[in-house]
Amino acid sequence: MTQFDKWCTAVTTPVGGWELKVLTAEAGKIDFAVKVVSEAIPDQYTSEDRLADIMNKLGKAKTAKFIETSLPTSKSVRSGDLGEVLGVTYLAEFTEFKLHVKRLRWKDHRNMAMRGEDVLAFAVNDEGNLLVLKGEAKSRKTLNATTIKDARNALAANNGRPSAHAMAFMATRYFEMGDKAMTDLLDQAQLDEQLPQSRVTHMIFILSGNDPAKQLTDDLVGYKGAMEQISVGVVVGTHQEFIQSVFEEALKNVL
Repeated sequence: MTQFDKWCTAVTTPVGGWELKVLTAEAGKIDFAVKVVSEAIPDQYTSEDRLADIMNKLGKAKTAKFIETSLPTSKSVRSGDLGEVLGVTYLAEFTEFKLHVKRLRWKDHRNMAMRGEDVLAFAVNDEGNLLVLKGEAKSRKTLNATTIKDARNALAANNGRPSAHAMAFMATRYFEMGDKAMTDLLDQAQLDEQLPQSRVTHMIFILSGNDPAKQLTDDLVGYKGAMEQISVGVVVGTHQEFIQSVFEEALKNVL
């Protein structure tokens, strides 16, 4: 995982009945952050089994080449992808929503952004009901209110629920992985019943070079719906350099 608590200082603030959490990277710990985040990158784009198969057939050099051709080279796509990666790892480290599909493995092209919801993650409660997190992850050198507004509008689509296409995509991935229990829960939520809003949580996750606290606070104050809200900002002052270093380190690890 990305071990946020080892390279960030966290400030949690109650806002409008919800909590806003801002994690600020400590300047002296950026090298550590690059190391741990870069280690999480290759697995987001291809599975260990796939890499092991290539390694057995073609050796380390060709395996490294395969990973290299899987990772984005576009600055904007790297930025967006890293926002999503940190968003799902944050959920796994700090919330009950620990189940997700590494959807970047199914990109149409390494330098294209994925379509649909940025983040879909799941949990199963004690009654066996599926809980769904629908999230928007944004990465900006300088965050502004327009980015937050766009994220909120995306969360509000489909009456706040994930799209049918996104749920079907996830169900198919779990089916391919042989997880029939999760496949059945997702199929039921999508096909047999309308997912109750009480079982949907929204998240806005921001990776930025400036402090997003004001924009995220304004968003939470303005939210009038009933769905649970998770609002998180990760501040890295050297935003663009950090992203570049993470992907360069990820490649170095396999070359």
